[in-house]
Amino acid sequence: MITAYSQNNGKLNPCVIDKQEDLIKNAVWIDLVNPSEEEYQWIKEVYDQDLPALDTLVEIEASSRFFQDVSGLHLRSYFIHETLESSHNVNVAFILNQDYLFTLRDEALISFKLYQQKVEKDFSSENSTFDIMLGIFEVKVDRLADLLEQLHFEVEALNTNVLVKEQKLGDVLTQLMTIQNRNDNSLLSMMDKQRVLSFLLRSKKCPKETEELLREILQDLRSLKDHSTFLFEKVQFLMDAIMGRINIEQNKIIKIFSIAAVVFLPPTLIASIYGMNFHNMPELSWRYGYPLAIILMIAAGIAPYLYFKAKGWLK
Repeated sequence: MITAYSQNNGKLNPCVIDKQEDLIKNAVWIDLVNPSEEEYQWIKEVYDQDLPALDTLVEIEASSRFFQDVSGLHLRSYFIHETLESSHNVNVAFILNQDYLFTLRDEALISFKLYQQKVEKDFSSENSTFDIMLGIFEVKVDRLADLLEQLHFEVEALNTNVLVKEQKLGDVLTQLMTIQNRNDNSLLSMMDKQRVLSFLLRSKKCPKETEELLREILQDLRSLKDHSTFLFEKVQFLMDAIMGRINIEQNKIIKIFSIAAVVFLPPTLIASIYGMNFHNMPELSWRYGYPLAIILMIAAGIAPYLYFKAKGWLK
């Protein structure tokens, strides 16, 4: 899908492109989501712009993620995508060429939607394509801050469950693993944005008037990274606490089995001795041999129990 944005009366107006004739020359931002081969060709014919294939966006070396050539300034950046089931990073390509900004990705992202809603209401005619790109990054940083705040609340709730309330530890551990995965994805996205924005700050494409804003965003990212690190350590602490409680519970079970084995060992020994049927055993002819054996087994079982209880080992 292609959406082309053009400036009009202080707004950035979107136009969904269904055919090549709908592409407009005065567009400033062309956004592509999982485009078809035909749509790639439209961009080539109308704007004389070569776009990278989606499967090449995953390359992580710096030379493939930040570079400049005859077809413009090329950037690749991770944008975290949150769903009810999972969290993962999506690679987004930004190409600045002349008076056009091209964005390319294979999934719809909430950060783009929020920025689109913002510029459809208020957009200065003085804003450049660089400003549009920087605005998208700014919205994404705000989204990351909201995500970390949400993760913090979830961790604090689990902290109460682990340390105070009784809850199935396996369920809590699963929730913590999910939070850790989301936090890791957020941290990866922040680290990647630091690389991208640092590259922009050093590049000749960065306008002087936007350098201060770039530095502010970088400072925000550093603060968010510190918070993400704190969340990582907090989750690790809770995981260690859960594993400690699980070990304690397992030790209790093993202790119960060990005590039970010791309690039943003497009666078992007595039963084994008097369960033998050798002809010369004197106890075979005793009239009260059976009740005496029963009494001995009961006494042999009670005695270790009372001893363990007196020692406090049954707690």
